[in-house]
Amino acid sequence: MSAQISAERTATRVSPDGERAPAAWVEFLRSHATLTRRMDAALRELHGLSLNEYEILLQLRHAEDQRLRRVDLAERLIVTQGGITRLLAGLEREGLVEKASCKEDARVVYACLTSTGRRKLMSARKTHLGDVRVLFSDRFSDYELEQLAELLSRLDKGDENESC
Repeated sequence: MSAQISAERTATRVSPDGERAPAAWVEFLRSHATLTRRMDAALRELHGLSLNEYEILLQLRHAEDQRLRRVDLAERLIVTQGGITRLLAGLEREGLVEKASCKEDARVVYACLTSTGRRKLMSARKTHLGDVRVLFSDRFSDYELEQLAELLSRLDKGDENESC
């Protein structure tokens, strides 16, 4: 990459209302949107699953007893309670997920991965991991991936680094 292009990408961008945003932030948002849109399209076309639906199946597959409370799924996927309810309803209609009650607390409802859901996940997994490799990993060296992981991990430190 030329020095001029590199300097332009690291410069601060000014929006029409005069607010400044680092170019890295703008590129991060653009890249995330582009990658998730492409990955979502591939999963929908080849497996009939959205990226969010795939993520639900994956979260359930890795959960203890392959089940999670709906509220926990919503939190993990960063979606609203209404959003998780709609996503799960579609997966339930397809037989990929089923509801289960809690023996200790009747108010708690679990989403459970079915055997059909496991098979669908394993089929879609090849597509998803291939997309991660082609659209993301292959575009960086191993060193760059390590650096990127370290840098991005700083964003997941919670409120400890926030200031007023």
